[in-house]
Amino acid sequence: MNSDRDPHTDGGARNGNSAAGHKPKKANDKEYLISDQDPPPKYDSADRTGDGEYGKGEPLPRVGIFQLFRFATVKDRILIFIAFICAVINGLAYPGLVIVFAHAVEAFVNFGKYDKLLGRVPEFLAAENLTHKHIRKNIEEFEFLCPKLETFYNGSFIKSCGVLDDDFDDVFDEMEKLSLIYFVGGIINGLVALGQVYLFVYTSERQVIRMRLAFYRNIMRQEMAWFDANSCGEMTVKLTDDISRIHEAIGDKLGTAIQYMSGSILGFIIIFYYGWELALVMQIGAPFLILSFSLMGVVFTNMSALERQAYAKAGGVAQEVFSSIRTVQAFNGQEKECERYMKTLVEAKVYGIKKSIASGLGQGASWGICFLNLGLGLWYGGKLIRDGDYEVHEMMAVYMVGLVGCQSLGLALPFVMTINNGRGAAHGVYTFIDRLSLIDSFSVDGLKPQTLTGNISLKDVHFTYPSRLDVKVLKGLNLTVPAGKTVALVGQSGCGKSTVVQLLQRFYDPDAGQVCLDGVDIREINTKWLRQNVSIVGQEPVLFATTIGENVKYGKEGATMDEVIKACKNANAYDFIMRMPDGFDTHVGERGAQLSGGQKQRIAIARALIKNPKILLLDEATSALDTESEAIVQDALDKASKGRTTLIIAHRLSTIINSDIIVVLNKGRLAEKGTHDELMARKGIYFDLVSTQSQGKDDEGPTKEKDAVQKVELQAVEIEMKRKKSIVKGHETDKVTIAPNTWSRVFKLNRPEWIFVFLGSVAAFANGAMQPAWSIALAEAIETFSHESKSYQKHKMNDICLISVAIGVIMFVTYFLQDYMFGISGENLTMRIRGMLFKAIARQNIGWFDDPRHETGILSSHLAMEASLVQGAVRASFGYVLLCVGNLGVGIIISMIYSWQLALVLTAFIPPVLINYMLTTILLAGINTEGMAVLEDVSKEAMESIDNIRTVSALTKEHKIYEIFSGKLWAPFKNNMKSKFWLSVSAGVTNALSVWAFCASFYLGSHLLKDDKLSFTDIFRVLGCIIFCTMQLGRSVAFAPDFTKARQAASFIFDLHDKVPPIDAYSQAGEKPAEGSFSATLRFKGIHFRYPMRPDVKILNGLDLSVEPGQTLALVGESGCGKSTSVQLVERFYDPEGGQVFLDKFGIKDLNIGWLRSQIGLVSQEPILFDRSIADNIAYGDNSRTVSMDEIIQAAKSANIHNFVQSLPSGYDTNVGSKGTQLSGGQKQRVAIARALIRNPKILLLDEATSALDNESEKIVQEALDKARAGRTCITIAHRLTTIKDANKIAVFKDGVVHEIGTHDTLMAKRGLYYNLQNAQHS
Repeated sequence: MNSDRDPHTDGGARNGNSAAGHKPKKANDKEYLISDQDPPPKYDSADRTGDGEYGKGEPLPRVGIFQLFRFATVKDRILIFIAFICAVINGLAYPGLVIVFAHAVEAFVNFGKYDKLLGRVPEFLAAENLTHKHIRKNIEEFEFLCPKLETFYNGSFIKSCGVLDDDFDDVFDEMEKLSLIYFVGGIINGLVALGQVYLFVYTSERQVIRMRLAFYRNIMRQEMAWFDANSCGEMTVKLTDDISRIHEAIGDKLGTAIQYMSGSILGFIIIFYYGWELALVMQIGAPFLILSFSLMGVVFTNMSALERQAYAKAGGVAQEVFSSIRTVQAFNGQEKECERYMKTLVEAKVYGIKKSIASGLGQGASWGICFLNLGLGLWYGGKLIRDGDYEVHEMMAVYMVGLVGCQSLGLALPFVMTINNGRGAAHGVYTFIDRLSLIDSFSVDGLKPQTLTGNISLKDVHFTYPSRLDVKVLKGLNLTVPAGKTVALVGQSGCGKSTVVQLLQRFYDPDAGQVCLDGVDIREINTKWLRQNVSIVGQEPVLFATTIGENVKYGKEGATMDEVIKACKNANAYDFIMRMPDGFDTHVGERGAQLSGGQKQRIAIARALIKNPKILLLDEATSALDTESEAIVQDALDKASKGRTTLIIAHRLSTIINSDIIVVLNKGRLAEKGTHDELMARKGIYFDLVSTQSQGKDDEGPTKEKDAVQKVELQAVEIEMKRKKSIVKGHETDKVTIAPNTWSRVFKLNRPEWIFVFLGSVAAFANGAMQPAWSIALAEAIETFSHESKSYQKHKMNDICLISVAIGVIMFVTYFLQDYMFGISGENLTMRIRGMLFKAIARQNIGWFDDPRHETGILSSHLAMEASLVQGAVRASFGYVLLCVGNLGVGIIISMIYSWQLALVLTAFIPPVLINYMLTTILLAGINTEGMAVLEDVSKEAMESIDNIRTVSALTKEHKIYEIFSGKLWAPFKNNMKSKFWLSVSAGVTNALSVWAFCASFYLGSHLLKDDKLSFTDIFRVLGCIIFCTMQLGRSVAFAPDFTKARQAASFIFDLHDKVPPIDAYSQAGEKPAEGSFSATLRFKGIHFRYPMRPDVKILNGLDLSVEPGQTLALVGESGCGKSTSVQLVERFYDPEGGQVFLDKFGIKDLNIGWLRSQIGLVSQEPILFDRSIADNIAYGDNSRTVSMDEIIQAAKSANIHNFVQSLPSGYDTNVGSKGTQLSGGQKQRVAIARALIRNPKILLLDEATSALDNESEKIVQEALDKARAGRTCITIAHRLTTIKDANKIAVFKDGVVHEIGTHDTLMAKRGLYYNLQNAQHS
């Protein structure tokens, strides 16, 4: 297994160490993941139009059939070859057995002639003292009487043995031989079916695991500019949904396609061997059949690809909403987001319906042509027999094998479409896999200096973000950072400070100029080595969803626990960690949600310090810390900077006064440079900045600036096994109970399309009924050949041919209606269920989203897969069930009429098939549950790690995360294969039973015929009806996976839909006080609170606090004391476990949740913007109406963002990018402030609302906020105490209660905790 599990072996790299790139060494990749040494393969495809989408008029690309197997090892290829042989034998078995069947037909026809002859010579039998019954059973006795018979009737031909065939033999002996052949054939057929299914499943599982690993691995090695242009949601869809399509294309469905195609090919060979003339006539329909296949294949593939693109867009919307759910709910944006999501589904629905039309026309045409051809074959074959050119067995061999070949082509069609679908999906997946990274973090090439001094220089650097080519960030920057010195970068938001940091980490390469380390262009240095020698502490810390200890260890490979403890002590994190019940084993949750901002920042600092780097980058590293912690951590950072090259980004200039060099950036250029004293003496830009701060606004105000794409949201990227030790142990999977009324609810959802479901159902039933109808027609044709009258035969065959034509027309109509009608109903159902599931998810309370089972990646995966599975139930499985009902119902009734004995025996084969079907369903239920869990996990891990790619890359943990990802994929493989082996056994038994039914039919039928209990025609009537039913039922097993998965998916959807959260975002219940009937008084009364995911840690412990209308209440205290928790309780993101929050006289639990939140304007510390225009983001503040452009502009002016927006080429129509990555931190914060102001709220909640602004902007925005507070109740959270000196009340939190409360002056006079905090800040 080790050879299978070492897919990351890579002896070379790609284009990673220069801007232009170079050809790396040959890779030794055992798993065929990425051929680093060769250019990407050329696919038989159209060129991409740029961003992965294709014009509607262009042919959509797909890879060659053999390229689907590019991830197969030598072992896999050997097994695939064996599976191919098994599939071919399985396919060849049916034409071979049909030849046997043709001989049986001739034997029975001859017996029919013999029986009719005995009926014409009763006088002769009486003369010979023989009874009809006796001589009928003993055919060999009659052969000796033929000369006497001719003499007895004076040479009458009609009453002589001349009417019998020359090779006429004992039919009963012949049937025993043929029955034995069928019995042995059933055994062989069952064994090869088992091998076919299992080997294709086994090899496809292995290949798909490697494919997902290759996809993920290549994504992780891409440069940041590529991530800026590609959405995380699209990549996750390709990783899960698209690769699942490829999985289908190379799995057991491929085996089934080979089986049917080989049967069809052998069939054509046989029919030309037995009768080329009739075979040629029967090929008249072949060109039309091929044409219908081709046209349908092209249209189906194109529509599938366009549908996938539309769903990828929908996935991007879902990912954005779920990852920003607090912002969405705070602004009552759920309904708007549901509408936006539904709009993205409409296009996918249209393509899905067109795909159904193509499928219906293609299948209907193929079956219709087949039956028209069969009618022509019967007519011409009958003529050839009448003319004496063909024997009955020759004609039946050609005809029946032609029938089987035609059926095989028809049956192969859905599987060929699946393969084509997979080929289309593979093109997009392989394009991602084969993309060469311009900055390859996996590269082993490049310089790895033995020593590093730490001299940094930027020489005439020009830079523009690839996603914002119209905005130049750096314009010829020249900067030198001497080794061992501390250099501070200051300047307004957007001036390029964070861009410099990203260039030093080589997240981007400059457009012109050089970034050098010790005089060497960093493009010539190994990328991983470079990042290993650089540590960064960002302004918005990114933690991984694992334990605190593991998060710190991410900073250094192989770090010991002693080193972790030391680093945490240096970062002032040790004490708060040890106060937690699980200490260093405490799980931080998704996005670090279980920790406060300050706690997250201190862990991030510990992670940087444990590395002991040569170069330290500090981007507002203490911005999220409380005053007490900041002094200690700042001292630790000052010590850590000694002897290292340190680059600091700061707005709060008091933190960088002692820097060796201070560099002032202005509009992408170096404006000033020197020490603090030198720059103050110059009285330039720096002097103005310091003067502004000295007025008391910024020196104590934490600042956060970040350029373009530095911000990444907190998400998890760590091993799930660790999670089992966390606070959510024992709750890893949502247990879904499958309710008995699941399907009735699904059908109720489809009620608006009832007419389409009804027509589709009628068509499916009629389609099924055509099989036994055709069996009756065929039996009548066989019976015709036993008559001596040529005119009778001709008349009868003409009638049967007309019946065949009618059946062909009906088959065309019913197949088309079945696919088209179920397509319309299914696509509408899919859209409805996706919308319902999206709405149900968006409805849940914030505590539900905190649960690791409900992380963004998992939820997005549910949306992508569950609804499609339910559609499969209605559109495919339900249709085939009705088809089988029509087949079985009509078939069994007809069979019972003609011979209840034979019908009962053959019907006995149906229960074993059903039992096998049930076993298959049970096995699949287990396999699908495990498979869905793995896919959910994979989707979550991928989405989270891709979303956090900057942190992952900065820590050079791509390989580690890849190994985690690999382990998750390979872990369930062995158990899955055991289950799928028994599934394959079930498929083999089903195949064998179908053949043994023929064996029983011939053996028992011949004995009943011998006893004169039925005619030979009845045998074929019963045989055709029952056997066709059994074969059809066997076919339905192929759709069992869709049915089983669909039921589970539907249960999950309905469970979530029925789950009414304790805080229901959609609830219409609760009071909505009229304007003027309430005051904006807020009171916290006896509040006790713990976060649901951390029940052992009590945050608030009996909080009592109030703020009157128009007052400003400031909350201060060290990180984790409950300040932000209080704000979240006001928003009613959570409910307290004890006590109550009041708005005026109303408990907020008694108020309508939407109305409550509409009264509140929230500006949080880490602003969340959506991937829309600036205008749309500002208007998002009031989702209850259409906000005018004048209001948007006024809000922007109030937030000091209007002038900046006007300077952009697209103005307010400028798209801010995913999570606002196209704006700097300060720009994002100002947009967020404008968003809060536009709703004119009664209550303002300001959580470090000006923290991301530069000095100049902060002063103006603070004045705007001061004006906005007038007449409003305001709660503000602050670490920088001078920003809240003018507050009406200041509450100092400690241990979850108010420790002190009063005005600034009264609290300073007390000389208590607040006084100490003030002194710590001033010192």
